[in-house]
Amino acid sequence: MGINYYRIPKGSDMIKREQKLRMRIDEMDTINPSEVSHGFRSISVGEWDFMSPWDEFVNGIQVHLGKKTAGWKFLWNWNGGKYYKTKKELYKFILNGRVIDEYGNRMDSEEFIKMALEWGQKDGFDLESYHEKHPENNLFPTLKKEEYKEGLRVSLSDDFS
Repeated sequence: MGINYYRIPKGSDMIKREQKLRMRIDEMDTINPSEVSHGFRSISVGEWDFMSPWDEFVNGIQVHLGKKTAGWKFLWNWNGGKYYKTKKELYKFILNGRVIDEYGNRMDSEEFIKMALEWGQKDGFDLESYHEKHPENNLFPTLKKEEYKEGLRVSLSDDFS
């Protein structure tokens, strides 16, 4: 069992999101049958994709950063490069928001980065070292679910259950 960590926007950013949401709601044509039948999905996010004001408000509001588990090195979630592509961008992303754990407890962003970088570094496992020590548990030896990016252990999957 481990603990998942998330980045959420700062309070001031949430106020800006709320103001934009209110503006979008004020602009909605709540009588138009087409708007109603499409769930007010009028905000274009691609040639054929649309979102509602609420979808826009909550989009990217809680971004999974990674997981710490006893006995393992910290496992970062790269989120497919959607929010950051380098370690420097990751740190900037974290520092420009707030960090919470899966229980809603807040953690200082700098302390989180320090904890994640130090978690399990001396004797923690990654998949390769775990399977070397426990070959009997290596049921899928060719299945690669993690890699290292700029020295960070990164999951190749977004499933952190």
